[in-house]
Amino acid sequence: MLTALFGIRANNQSSEMNSTQTNPGDVKVRLHTTMGDITIMLYGDTPRHTENFVKLVKSGHYDGLLFHRVINDFMIQGGDPESKNAPKGKMLGGGDMPYEIEAEIDFPKHFHHRGAIAAARQGDNVNPDRKSSGSQFYIVTGRKFSPGQLDQMEHKAIMQKKQEVFDRLSAEHRDSIMSMRRNRDHAGLEALRDKLADQTEKLTAADSTFFTPQQREIYVNEGGTPHLDGSYTVFGRVLSGMDVVEKIQDAETDRYDRPINDIRIISANVLP
Repeated sequence: MLTALFGIRANNQSSEMNSTQTNPGDVKVRLHTTMGDITIMLYGDTPRHTENFVKLVKSGHYDGLLFHRVINDFMIQGGDPESKNAPKGKMLGGGDMPYEIEAEIDFPKHFHHRGAIAAARQGDNVNPDRKSSGSQFYIVTGRKFSPGQLDQMEHKAIMQKKQEVFDRLSAEHRDSIMSMRRNRDHAGLEALRDKLADQTEKLTAADSTFFTPQQREIYVNEGGTPHLDGSYTVFGRVLSGMDVVEKIQDAETDRYDRPINDIRIISANVLP
């Protein structure tokens, strides 16, 4: 850890789970599927994602699309425009709108609890700003986690944050680092590394925890996918129809995680 550019060895909040609670800008949408109805709430404080989803609903974009990727104890995913008339067995998930949406990641306020709705996206290697797909979304099913498992995830997340800060500081000193490497100035490299490591610790001193107590309680008792927290934009939640979501996640799938028998969004409508 904390050695990115140096080329030397290192020394060894409150949630919105209450389905009756609404806030300014929140929008309700009903997904009428071949397995039943799912009513969702889109958050007003993720306006870019909510406005885009509503625009697509009103245009009929989601009507006829499949839940093309389904993984038990994880999530169900839909919104690929290429899924509408896709033949049986075709691998899906590559279709999208001709645009992406700027990330609106608001963790820990919005997190990946059971029933959370989030935007799919390309990986960090090609999408470092974590911009969202223009149309693909997923609904979390997940599983329950023990306190010990959450402790391990929290430690990993904190260390990853420190690494990201250290890498950013290293990038700011890239020219100096490369010059010292060319000159084989190991003492200078070690001194700068130690200086940046100290700066990293100061900048991340407040990051001693990752999950809030309420999140821990929810992940232990209700479940979700906590390893995705802070990396994807969560922009809504299921209000009713989690039984339908669970029926969808239980569907038999092929090697591409596509249900053998198509599960389709017949129509999507904004509710008053």
